[in-house]
Amino acid sequence: MPSEFDLIARYFARSPVTRPDVALGVGDDCALLEVPPGRQLAVSIDTLVEGTHFAKGAEPRLLGHKALAVNLSDLAAMGAEPAWATLALTLPAADEDWLAAFADGFLTLAAQFGVQLVGGDTTRGPLAITVQVHGFVAPGRALRRDGARPGDLVYVTGTLGDAGLALLAQQGLFVGLGVVPNLRARLDSPIPRVAEGRALAGVASAAIDVSDGLAADLGHVAERSGVGATLHLDCLPVSPAVRDYVAGTGDWSVPLAAGDDYELCVTVPAARQAEIEAVGAAFGCGLTWVGTVERAPGVRCLLPDGSLLSGAPAGWDHFRDG
Repeated sequence: MPSEFDLIARYFARSPVTRPDVALGVGDDCALLEVPPGRQLAVSIDTLVEGTHFAKGAEPRLLGHKALAVNLSDLAAMGAEPAWATLALTLPAADEDWLAAFADGFLTLAAQFGVQLVGGDTTRGPLAITVQVHGFVAPGRALRRDGARPGDLVYVTGTLGDAGLALLAQQGLFVGLGVVPNLRARLDSPIPRVAEGRALAGVASAAIDVSDGLAADLGHVAERSGVGATLHLDCLPVSPAVRDYVAGTGDWSVPLAAGDDYELCVTVPAARQAEIEAVGAAFGCGLTWVGTVERAPGVRCLLPDGSLLSGAPAGWDHFRDG
């Protein structure tokens, strides 16, 4: 059976990206990294646990992609340029077929975004995947959660609710077979909005990635900024499948609170609306106006008929929902 060090050397030591700012990468006690002059270092870390974030038996190549993608989404929300990643794997066994597929998914996405894997750890136990990413941003250019002001406009990239509807379909909800592959792709292979985040830096007043659901994540921005917001539900960008689901059930929790969208939610001063619209036009995923920042605290959701949605969905919380 291969040792821990054999596994690292075989599957993770040969990063497809070699960056000049990495003085020493995988294979030593620490990586040696050089932050470019005049840049700040943005750092984020996430853990995916079998049975909580993904089902037992999930396809390992897709897990490799998603484990890195959800972290890159955090860098995107800060307007940062991705650079380095570390990876810690807890494995029940040294399954080399699983590792080969996982590494392929992880390193393929890393190459797409110029990320070099610079270190990590492997250990034995219940399957869990922890990724830390590092990126660069110019001082004063980082998108933060605390910059929203009353009168700002609220925009989101892409569409909302596809991943949540895919999860419901996986749990037995009837969804038309023709749309399931597209929904599953949004759940299993999210696309981090890195280029969009970098383009929004310097335009948006605040930003967050939509990982726990739009209502909850916009609520985090509102709380950090000391403001509130109103969302117009008839303006939410949704796919035909999600639109049909909401029309048939009246359940707005899928686009508002299901999570796993990994889109960006940003606020922007009204005076810069033309700039934000130009950014949206430049990217295929688009940017859609969905609401307004207000002085009154909390997030209010207006239904298409103008009435207020009672009890806005709260979004995912590990310790409340787990």
